[in-house]
Amino acid sequence: MGQFAAYLDSIKARDPAPRSRWEILLYPGVLAMALHRVAHWLFTGELFFLARLVNHLSRFLTAIDIHPGAAIGARLFIDHGFTVIGETAVIGDDVTIYQSVTLGGTNPANGVAGKRHPTIRDGAIIGSGAQVLGPITVGPRARIGANAVVTRDVPEGATMVGIPARSTLVDAAQYGQGFVPYGTPCSELLEPATQRIEALRREVESLRAQVAELAATARGAERDAVHGRDRA
Repeated sequence: MGQFAAYLDSIKARDPAPRSRWEILLYPGVLAMALHRVAHWLFTGELFFLARLVNHLSRFLTAIDIHPGAAIGARLFIDHGFTVIGETAVIGDDVTIYQSVTLGGTNPANGVAGKRHPTIRDGAIIGSGAQVLGPITVGPRARIGANAVVTRDVPEGATMVGIPARSTLVDAAQYGQGFVPYGTPCSELLEPATQRIEALRREVESLRAQVAELAATARGAERDAVHGRDRA
């Protein structure tokens, strides 16, 4: 009972909307996770039809489709519905997934068996509408912005945005400490125009450093030439 209360409290910490634990019990993500635990237990016991039946019931009631084979850690929070999690997906502890997210697999027609779906490490946040595809790894505390399409590994603490997803230029330490709703920091620092300005600023700083280094080299060469003439 204590672990279940801690699970509900972890959701409250990530979502200020509910006024009590009782209200959280009505969340579709909580029901979907409870039914998935049953379906996964049946799946590991090779009762595949019953596992699929529970999965089908869960999808009907919650609009969240979690394959019975998916391995999910503690305190996953699925906020709202319309989320799809594939068979070989692996999700760590304290992960947050928003609505309309897909943890999808590689093309089954290519004949590649085994791990086809993503691995999401502890504390990651996946924003609404994001598509995380293939047997890639999303590192701990990474943030996947809304509607991003991720097809490559994501480093620990990175914030990924866009199609295809790319890491932002913002220092990960700036946003890696607190919880970021929807995995997308609401800041002008992440706007495309600001990102381009930031890239230009860094380029100018690099050029200035190179000019300063060349000037210092030229002054040194000039001093050496003067000393050479004086000795002559």
